[in-house]
Amino acid sequence: MTDTNNDELNTKEGEHITLDEALDTSNDTQYSDDVQFESVDESENIAATVKKLREKLRICEQEKKDNLDGWQRMRADFANARKEEETRRGDMIKFASEGLVEDMLPVLDSFSMAFANKEAWEKVDASWRKGVEYIYTQMFSVLESRGLSEIGVVGEKIDPRMHIAMEGVPTDESNVDTVVEVVQKGYRLHNKVIRPAKVKAGVQK
Repeated sequence: MTDTNNDELNTKEGEHITLDEALDTSNDTQYSDDVQFESVDESENIAATVKKLREKLRICEQEKKDNLDGWQRMRADFANARKEEETRRGDMIKFASEGLVEDMLPVLDSFSMAFANKEAWEKVDASWRKGVEYIYTQMFSVLESRGLSEIGVVGEKIDPRMHIAMEGVPTDESNVDTVVEVVQKGYRLHNKVIRPAKVKAGVQK
């Protein structure tokens, strides 16, 4: 049995080599073709490839950001457009009866004129008078449920958007530029003035 701890190794019969000689491969070309080292050109190619991949990644990230921004803008625009459409639809529904309401204003004026002459109105038969007042109340309630409201109350501050001053009435300082008398009632449909009130305005004495 051969002792592997010896510094000499048996090769062929009768030949001995030392351990150092066995490990020395400086003169051995048997494995030289199998060992390949990376050339400088290959290192440069890898660096160029990495650079290209990084650039592609940067472009992809920018495209992703642009696409996300575009999608978010489109989503916001769509939400705004839908909101505007709902608002327009709501306004159409609210003001669909505007023409009918305007046609009814002369009728309301006739009732107001009849009621304004209290002396003559109170001479009318009480039962008949109550019936007419009830009809007026019913009719105005229906119009009011559609968004109609009166403009023109004594004491209101004069507003050119809601009042037409037909005449100035000298008054004390506290009533200057206020409604002192309503000549013809005005009306508002929801938030829209469909007819300003004709009034007499208080002026400085």
